[in-house]
This record gives sequence, structure tokens and C-alpha cells, in this order.
Amino acid sequence: MTRRRSLLFLACVFDLCLLCSSVAQSPETDYSKFLHSSAKHRSLACPSCHERTDNSATPRFPGHKACTDCHRGQFTTPAIPMCVICHTDTKSNNPPLKNFPAGFNEPFNVKFDHAQHNADAARPPNGCAGCHSSPVSRRAGFSIPANLAAHSNCYTCHTPTSRSNAGREIASCGVCHEQKPYRPTSTNARAFARAFSHADHGARQRLDCADCHKVTAGAPQTRQVSSTTAAQHFFSTRAQTCATCHNGKRIFGGDLGFNDCRRCHSGPTFRMPM
Repeated sequence: MTRRRSLLFLACVFDLCLLCSSVAQSPETDYSKFLHSSAKHRSLACPSCHERTDNSATPRFPGHKACTDCHRGQFTTPAIPMCVICHTDTKSNNPPLKNFPAGFNEPFNVKFDHAQHNADAARPPNGCAGCHSSPVSRRAGFSIPANLAAHSNCYTCHTPTSRSNAGREIASCGVCHEQKPYRPTSTNARAFARAFSHADHGARQRLDCADCHKVTAGAPQTRQVSSTTAAQHFFSTRAQTCATCHNGKRIFGGDLGFNDCRRCHSGPTFRMPM
């Protein structure tokens, strides 16, 4: 019985070796490209390959162990160009690493919940300004953190060992990213349309972000934070408008001398009415 089991085991190993060899030589698989969307890769958790060891904004390539656990057959087959995914000059004894790509051929959406980041310990010390900072002359939309550089903002709190109050790790890629099309805030949004000076509506006026912007928990990306509307100077009960504060007592002849239209209308296309 023992001899039979041994023979059966050897037969299984032989079949497995043939299978690995077949996979390694398969002309249908392009091992010079890496896809997060492949069935096997999609089934793995991000920390299986990506391990953060510091707070660098640019990710690093995983080490060999992350690949050899599944691709030992390809690593031992010289004809398979898997090495060129991460390395240049693969013929040398110590092939140098490529620079980590700044863009991806695969779509990765960004998940962000403003309501979650406005509560308890998740709220940045400086509040909204902890992530949104913009020069006075630029539109607020340009302060939205984007691309790899946005990691510098996120990593202020999401350090390699960080955890939520409930004990959940909040450092890996999957906390913020998922394999879905990335849809950045449209440049048609009000945040890009108005050259509004937040600097003139801050601490000196004893105003806080929440005085003009309301956060709705569970809302879609484009509706999480409300925007104040110009509303042609008229007050509205549907949303915050300029007239909510500039209500006739502080504008158009009020105590701060808002009778000059150009205090707000500074664009080159503005013309004073005749």
C-alpha cells in the first residue's frame, strides 16, 4: 500500500510539472505585462504583494517572493520575459529596477468619504484645510488631491502601521482604491467654475468650512459636499448662496462698502452695466 501511494504521489508531481511547463510555454499568455485584473491577481488582497515599509508617496515594486509563490515555473524558464515587468537589462547579474510607473493602463477608482473624515480621530487636525489648500487666485477645484502626489496628503494619517479606532488596518491600497473606472471631479463642477477667495472668507470673518459647505454621509462622490451658489445675488431656501451672508446689510452699500461690483466680479469678461 505504501509503495502504491508513493507511485501515485510521483505521478501527481509529474503531472503538475507538465502542467506548469505547459503554462510557462503557453503562447496565449503574455508574461511581459502585469495585470491586476487577471483572475488570480484579482483574488489576492493588496498586502499579498504590496507592503508599505515607509511613507514614500511613490509605491515600490514587490519583492521576488510575491511573484515566486505563484510563478515559480515562469521564474525558472528563461524564455518567459516576466523579469522585464520590473527590471531593465535582465541579462546582468544585478538587473536594475525600473521606475515605478506614474500612470496605469488599468483603471483604479479612488474611494473617499468626506463624512467619515469629518468625525472623531479621522478628522485632520486642520479640518478641510488639511487636504484642501489652494492659492487665493486659483479655483477651489485645483486643491483636490490627485494622482500619486495625493499620497503625500493621505499618508499624513494613513501611515504603514495605522489602524482605525475599530482596529481595522487603513494602510493598504484597497482602503482607497478599487478596480473600477476613475471618475475625477468634472471641470464643469462649481468648484472649478468660480474663482472664489477662501482666504477672504476664513478666520478673519470668523467663518468655518461648515458655514458654507454641508457634508452628506453616504452620498455619491459628486454630491458629498454641497457648494454655495451665486444665484444672481438672490437669497434661496434650497441651498447656501452668496446672499445668505451678503443679505443686503453687508453688500451693495452696506457697512463694508460692497457697492463696488468689482470686489467680487474680477474676471476680464465682466462689464459694468450702462
